[in-house]
Amino acid sequence: MVTIAVPAEADKSEHRIALSPETAKKFVGLGCDVRVQAGAGAGSQFSDAEFKEAGATVSKNAAATLKGADIILTVRRPTAASLKGAAKGAILACILDPFSDKAGLEALAKAGVTVFSMEFMPRITRAQSMDVLSSQANLAGYKSVIDAAAEFGRALPMMMTAAGTVPATRIFIMGVGVAGLQAIATAKRLGAVVTATDVRPSTKEQVESLAAKFIAVEDDEFKEAETAAGYAKEMSAEYKKKQAELISEHVKGQDIIITTALIPGRPAPELISKTMVESMKPGSVIVDLAAERGGNCAVTKADTTVDHKGVRVIGATNLAGELAGNASSLYARNLHAFIALMLDKEKEGALAVDWDDDVIKGTLVAKDGKIVHDMLTGQGGKK
Repeated sequence: MVTIAVPAEADKSEHRIALSPETAKKFVGLGCDVRVQAGAGAGSQFSDAEFKEAGATVSKNAAATLKGADIILTVRRPTAASLKGAAKGAILACILDPFSDKAGLEALAKAGVTVFSMEFMPRITRAQSMDVLSSQANLAGYKSVIDAAAEFGRALPMMMTAAGTVPATRIFIMGVGVAGLQAIATAKRLGAVVTATDVRPSTKEQVESLAAKFIAVEDDEFKEAETAAGYAKEMSAEYKKKQAELISEHVKGQDIIITTALIPGRPAPELISKTMVESMKPGSVIVDLAAERGGNCAVTKADTTVDHKGVRVIGATNLAGELAGNASSLYARNLHAFIALMLDKEKEGALAVDWDDDVIKGTLVAKDGKIVHDMLTGQGGKK
């Protein structure tokens, strides 16, 4: 029988958990022994009683939870030392943050842990239910608008009153991925006037389908700025200059800006310069969803709200985690769909990993003591 262990997160500021009562019940139904550390679900409003009712064993501490575990599920990357007691070659699946703390990653590999990074999930149709980045970014996009509205301190929709008209808040979304689209939808539902920009021409239709206005220099170069695979092409210096001038002018009239440009493994691109921040009206708000990688805004500080000459810049790095109940439920479903691939459908409760499966190969980071993922082997790992 496969034992699945879910210890409490080591980072006490992380309120998400890698298991929900719903997915615990599903794993038990597949013949697995599921263990969860007592109190691990408290931050997501999942009680120990709910896990017990789902068929899981609630263990008093991490050591008891991990003892002999075949599969370990966490939100954040644990240390190698914290996984002592798990079975040899135990599988770890988590939001690995694979490009940071190389030494910590190598320590996990050397400890014999088989490591999977959920961020590396291939963007293919059959893996959509396992796409952690999308499930969490969706919530982050929503929360960015809610936090911005609270910080802004004014009404978002236009209001007609006997005492006069309250103008609608102007919100500009920079980057139209999953987070950006949800931010647009949320801002529109709250009655704001919404504009958005992205370097990919195909996003214009998505923006307009949500009744927002697309902002970009739409010349011939822009129309050819996307590869067949949907990735942005490098633009000419001339185009970049024209686009920067357009965005710089547009920023001046915005009340709230939400930036979402984040490239895995690289510093976040700067979209808003200090000069652009200073061109905004006092009381304006910027929410920088790329704060964990240095930020899209020149004055962003991670996990801090900066007041720069009257403009407040929010650098929260875990907005999805602030909606821990929803975020944990979605993340747990992502993990269930992924781990179910590794379980023998003919023999209940047995492990049967197909190492040639594209989903398995795409997310596998470390195996048999070595870092094996192509995106990491050139950064200190050995294939």
